[in-house]
Amino acid sequence: MSVVIDRRPNDRSGSAVNRERFMRRYKAQIRRAVTDMVAGRSIRDLERGGKVSIPVRDVSEPAFRHGVGGDYEHVLPGNRRFHPGDKLPRPEGGDGDGDGSGSDGGSGDATDAFAFTLSREEFMQIFFDDLELPRMVRTTFGEIREQCLTRAGFTTNGSPTNLSVNRSLRNAIGRRIALRGAPRRALAHVQALLDAAPAEAPERPTLLAEVERLQRRIAAVPFLDELDLRYRYRTLTPKPVSQAVMFCLMDVSASMDERKKDLAKRFFALLHLFLSRKYERLEIVFIRHTDDAEEVDEQRFFHDRKTGGTVVLSALALMNEIIQERFPLDAWNIYGAQASDGDAVGADPEKSRRVLESTLLPLVRHYAYIEVCEAGSRVSTLSAAYRRIPSDTFAMREVHESRDIWPVFRGLFGKQQASVAALER
Repeated sequence: MSVVIDRRPNDRSGSAVNRERFMRRYKAQIRRAVTDMVAGRSIRDLERGGKVSIPVRDVSEPAFRHGVGGDYEHVLPGNRRFHPGDKLPRPEGGDGDGDGSGSDGGSGDATDAFAFTLSREEFMQIFFDDLELPRMVRTTFGEIREQCLTRAGFTTNGSPTNLSVNRSLRNAIGRRIALRGAPRRALAHVQALLDAAPAEAPERPTLLAEVERLQRRIAAVPFLDELDLRYRYRTLTPKPVSQAVMFCLMDVSASMDERKKDLAKRFFALLHLFLSRKYERLEIVFIRHTDDAEEVDEQRFFHDRKTGGTVVLSALALMNEIIQERFPLDAWNIYGAQASDGDAVGADPEKSRRVLESTLLPLVRHYAYIEVCEAGSRVSTLSAAYRRIPSDTFAMREVHESRDIWPVFRGLFGKQQASVAALER
């Protein structure tokens, strides 16, 4: 008898196996709870774990109970108010869905909640589980450092774990057919002569001896010989890798007030977390623009307080320059994400549309434009220009409040959108 002891460290929440099974079973409910949790968080706390609550009705287990039917007897206490056929009024108060705390009894509807704590890794895994960059392909470039094992046929020696049973048996069958074919034909001929010879024929002892010799020769051929064995052979070959670069373009002009900048930063913070977690070989280029554009680092992109006028064309032109200098198309998957309030004046919206449509979109796999604006506001000049771009690699969304960011983000980078990115009008 063998005994298996699970020595994996479990936290106070209980068995790791049971926890994993629970999270897999109620994945949809947990994702909804995580989405609601993120809507009210600050940028600094986006990747932090936390306490998740799920309504008890969503995690309730099925149970057996007695149905209607059968013979049974019961005794009810008598009273002076009701007679046979009277309808009893429903008791005042809730319908039994209280929170179980013992307070506010009968004060209305409530919902029970099952609460547990998600770690940071669990939170991030649920958060970005079904997201991916659209249209990413594997590309090769100069120094391929990633190697992978690929099949390279069979060899006559190797580890028993790599033994190919099917190929070995095929070799054994072929060898037995080759070695037994001639003796079997000779045996059939001698046996025919023996059957035709009379009982007193002097050649019968010789024929009997030949039959026994041929039978021993056939039986001496082994079922499986060492030379039949074949082992699977694998060799290291260079593996094409997926290289990608994401351009993040954010408008920080004077028309972008603190609320709009916060919404744009929330979107780019989600994008940065998503890219850095899901993809190892990925470059992120941060571009901030007012009336001129500049490439900045992550710290300045999210925390610099620079402001000024609005010229969207400057950011698009800088993105094109960086692509031509540092990211050749045959080696990189190029993506772009732009956030602005769309408040561009003069000929800038139309010029930006022409540059984006004719110059940048043929270079990129996908380009997303996020417009942060007030709900019910008029269509901005930049949005009106961008809506005339007829390309399936371009997508445009509007964000009005922090609660809209996560649904918009999922709509842009969800796996169901990875094959076709439609322009939302």
